[in-house]
Amino acid sequence: MNRNNRGNIYEGLRVMVIKKNDQKTGQLTEGVVRDILTSSGTHPHGIKVRLESGEVGRVKEIL
Repeated sequence: MNRNNRGNIYEGLRVMVIKKNDQKTGQLTEGVVRDILTSSGTHPHGIKVRLESGEVGRVKEIL
């Protein structure tokens, strides 16, 4: 699945995201999508989501 396409991301999906603060280190955070924050159909850096934990980041991997 393409992580840059909003149609592939949905609530309840388990993903790995990169948070804004972790962009320099590349550290990924695992979680379950609660909300999709990107309104456009695609985004070159990944779709921005809010995880069930409340953390916000861009999807880098779909598990």
